[in-house]
Amino acid sequence: MFDAAGEWEPWVNLAFLAGTGWVAWHGIRHRDAEGHPDLVRLFFAAIAAIFFCMVLFGDVLGVVRL
Repeated sequence: MFDAAGEWEPWVNLAFLAGTGWVAWHGIRHRDAEGHPDLVRLFFAAIAAIFFCMVLFGDVLGVVRL
């Protein structure tokens, strides 16, 4: 993720994945009282999902180089 984390980098990555994963899950699954999705929440959920995938595949799994 970044070099300043040093030996804490795996824990920082896991905390980041937990936070962005929760934001993405909540934003995608949220519905109003009538059952319609909120476009703003969907937008931010999509951004969180992109960052989640970037950190997961780039930093944690090392599948891609970003």
